[in-house]
Amino acid sequence: MVSSTVSPSRRPARSVAAAAVLAALALAATACGSSDRSSAAGDSGKSGTTPVTDATGAKVRVPAAPKRVVALSEMDLDSALTLGVKPVGLTAGRGQKGAPAYLADRAEGIPVVGAVTGPDIEKVVRAEPDVILAGQLADQQVLQQLKKIAPTVVTVDRTKNWQKSLQLTATVLGKSNAAKKFLTSYDTKVAALKKDLGDDADDSVSVARYSAKGTAVMQQGVFISDVLKDLGFQRPGIQNEKGEGHSSPISDENLQEIDGDRLFIGTLSTTGPDKGLLDELAKKPAYKELKAVRNGHATVVDGSKWTSLGGAQAAVSVLDDIRKAMVK
Repeated sequence: MVSSTVSPSRRPARSVAAAAVLAALALAATACGSSDRSSAAGDSGKSGTTPVTDATGAKVRVPAAPKRVVALSEMDLDSALTLGVKPVGLTAGRGQKGAPAYLADRAEGIPVVGAVTGPDIEKVVRAEPDVILAGQLADQQVLQQLKKIAPTVVTVDRTKNWQKSLQLTATVLGKSNAAKKFLTSYDTKVAALKKDLGDDADDSVSVARYSAKGTAVMQQGVFISDVLKDLGFQRPGIQNEKGEGHSSPISDENLQEIDGDRLFIGTLSTTGPDKGLLDELAKKPAYKELKAVRNGHATVVDGSKWTSLGGAQAAVSVLDDIRKAMVK
């Protein structure tokens, strides 16, 4: 894969052709006014476009009925598929070669145009999008390149809240009613699960990810913590605090930080270098001493769903996993 951050001078043969396509697409976008983020108020009636405010507060004009959507984050892919739109390009999920495992069937056949580290600009060009969902992308240089291809919308704000992102994506794709219907259904599922959990609804719940680098715990401000908060679960130790990044590493000596009534733990992949890792973890004395492990309340989960950026389908699937693990 060619990184979007590689200087054109380092790949002159391919970049000349890509630059030509970029220029042509940019001219076409300018002609129809669809990528003009600084349109005056008097332009709001432009035929075939709709003004939206993205997650950064930027104003973007998008096609009124986009047909070719590129999704540059796991959450964007999840949101688009939830709303009944199959993108023409996606970025590989965290630790994945393609779509996150939980979306693999629904995303089958969608070309990969980048990775978690960023999009491949030439592959995005070849996808010929009429709108780009840019997730939480903050690299201004890359964003400027994307805007020359098609109207580009940053869909994930600093809270990384999947419900807010779904609603914004729905506005971009003209699917607001579908988003409202989904969120109503989600709330119904949450209420039903809380009721069926009974006394176990008061359990403290830990979520961790295990990889070749060791154990990492999921704190506040990430997808899975929002879902657990919807259910009213308590979180032990540092999981009640907002983390510095997506997850916080902990040493074997500090595994008590994930000691709760319940433990959900997973890897991003059950193949390749991650294969067998959880078996190794299970042999560690500190892990065996955890209350959830001793009581048989430790559950192995799909890390691409539980401990990644998440989304609407991920949230519903997590509810199903919790029901299977905790409802008798």
